[in-house]
Amino acid sequence: MSSTYPLSRVRQQFPALRTGSALFDAPGGTQTPTRVADAIRDAMVSPVSQRGRNNYSEQNADRIVRGARAAMGDLLNVDPRAVFFGRSATQITFDVARAVARRLGPGDEIVASRLDHDANVRPWVLAADLSGATLRWIDFDRETGDLTADDVRRVLSDRTRFVAVTAASNLYGTAPDIAAIAAAVHAVGAEIYVDAVAYTAHELVDAVALGADYIVCSPYKFCGPHIGVLGSSVEKLEALVPDKLRPSTMQVPERFELGTLPYELLAGVTETVEFLADVIPGDGTRRERLERSYEAVAKHEDALFERLIAGLAEIDGVERIGAPSTHVPTALFRIDGRTTAEVCAALGRADVAVMGGSFYAIEAEDWADLRDGAVRAGIAPYTSVEDVDRLLHAVRALTL
Repeated sequence: MSSTYPLSRVRQQFPALRTGSALFDAPGGTQTPTRVADAIRDAMVSPVSQRGRNNYSEQNADRIVRGARAAMGDLLNVDPRAVFFGRSATQITFDVARAVARRLGPGDEIVASRLDHDANVRPWVLAADLSGATLRWIDFDRETGDLTADDVRRVLSDRTRFVAVTAASNLYGTAPDIAAIAAAVHAVGAEIYVDAVAYTAHELVDAVALGADYIVCSPYKFCGPHIGVLGSSVEKLEALVPDKLRPSTMQVPERFELGTLPYELLAGVTETVEFLADVIPGDGTRRERLERSYEAVAKHEDALFERLIAGLAEIDGVERIGAPSTHVPTALFRIDGRTTAEVCAALGRADVAVMGGSFYAIEAEDWADLRDGAVRAGIAPYTSVEDVDRLLHAVRALTL
């Protein structure tokens, strides 16, 4: 592990780590730094009401919203005016899919990926049903978990209008080449919707470099509150007409935000981005600070992941599921003679937190015939060498 990575300082900011548990459930949701919780609390006990300019309460609400848009604009490298918030990435994708469906009809094609979480599959299946468009599937390699640009090109045509694909699989950890995929999608005149929920936790998003027309993420996957965020461009969002109340604004991005926003969670989102930017303290713009900190986190996580994978490979009776060529630090495995539920429960008794199942990636589960699912372990910025060794020790004990 890097001697320059400030692991002790990072871990001290997470009260949840005081329990002493080894937490590998980050792909399902990370822990929360004190500073993020404090920002949420401060917003809730400060004067705040509806957004406006007439008094401090209204101005405070407006400041919180604008601050969160700016923070996520920096994190995703998109125009803050094209950032909107929703209950979750799932809810946001359903809303966008319904709006897209209004523009489509018979003869048009929607393309979805079998690798994806169902939150980036079912909304597009239903959009195809609603619009009469044809749904086409991107397959992936059952053995490795890889999904390539060539896999996508095989299903594109001049009738393709919309493609939905993940930037990182929440099951295998696969990180497809989104830039190459987006180039292929744009070459046939289609748009691409990217699920970056599992990606943003480990890689600094650059929506421009990726070529993403729409990119969605969930801050609770990268040490923030439970809320969903979408980044796009003003032009793209103005072309979509979502379901909305009659008196609510048609202004972008507010037209996509139904009801009063959870101001306290947005304050938490801003502080989450600041936390990520401050992992490695220093000067510069927020985007520059994010770049520096994400680079350090990636080196730390990659080293731990290599230790984890190497350790699992040395234990007889343990099988890693998939080995994608490019990936985030998420491992999927099973133990001979043990069900997924048994393994998760046994590790839990050893105070090692993992998760088991298909994690809503049900198309992937069916395609790869993972009937019992598998055990998933993920690395986070606060994971330590000691955590990895505890997991390996507990897994080894189950094979004896």
